[in-house]
Amino acid sequence: MKTKPKIVVIGGGSGQPIILKGLKQYDADLTAVITVADDGGSSGTLRHYLDIIPPGDVRNVMAVMSNVSQDIIDVFQYRFKKEDEMLAGHALGNLIIAAMAEKENDIFRGVQILSHLMNVEGQIYPVANEPLVLHAEFTDGTVLSGEAEITAAHKVIDHIWVTPQENSGHAEAQAPSEVINAILNADEIVLGPGSLYTSVLPNLVIPNVREALKLTPAKITYIANIMTQKGETDNYTEADHVRAINEHVGCRVIDSVIMNTGEVPENYIDWQRWNEVSHQVASDPEEVRREGAVPIVGDLLQLRDDGAFHDGDTVAKLIMKIVDEKKIKN
Repeated sequence: MKTKPKIVVIGGGSGQPIILKGLKQYDADLTAVITVADDGGSSGTLRHYLDIIPPGDVRNVMAVMSNVSQDIIDVFQYRFKKEDEMLAGHALGNLIIAAMAEKENDIFRGVQILSHLMNVEGQIYPVANEPLVLHAEFTDGTVLSGEAEITAAHKVIDHIWVTPQENSGHAEAQAPSEVINAILNADEIVLGPGSLYTSVLPNLVIPNVREALKLTPAKITYIANIMTQKGETDNYTEADHVRAINEHVGCRVIDSVIMNTGEVPENYIDWQRWNEVSHQVASDPEEVRREGAVPIVGDLLQLRDDGAFHDGDTVAKLIMKIVDEKKIKN
């Protein structure tokens, strides 16, 4: 009997749903592990008032992994207008996730029940059952807490870590057993794409996640970002991203790196709209090899909305190729 390959996609932000949407076309057992350190926008407001994990990234992943009609997805993703006073800026799906968390008195269980109602194909796991606080120490020795503040500082980050909120009663951040088991039982683990220090690494520095990544027999693939980010990864090469991940985990865990060869046209980006990006990431496959990872290159570029994004279908094809090659070797 043919078994589906188990693929775990770890991240957050806008990049993760793009990859999951591409992978959904294949016969694979998908698990999304999602950061819970966001504290901006609608998610940050609900997190603050209701003391729940930020729901925005969970909502966007659920929308692409769901098999309900597009009409239902459109309602789920609907965002109230800015003149709607207390509801201004909130996505309906964020409110539904918040309601499920309160109803079940457990955000993780609430997400699982809602996933069933939304006919999600695969698993959606918040990386922790409580909101986490992101901390960063910069190269100048200063320290800031909170994702929004860290991003807004536009300073060079040395390293990050996460802690539970002060009122949680927990001394250390911890991922649920479902997350750890998914990592340990995976055939392929995919990291990114997304903000290195605020979407990808906040998942990986949770102590039991970090240990699971060291122990898993799965191949670990990093999808390199197309653009650098102001204050986070200015002047970073693809190898710099890989090095930062390995250093935060504590050993070389990245087996392969999916790297873009397509060139972003010089005058295409609307820098005012996409004001968090700086310039295209410098590509050096040999430098990536020196970090112990195999470079997998291709034109992954999708130009849309005056910005540069990954083509989810092309990336998914490369991920499935890695999975198939592992099967052949085994």
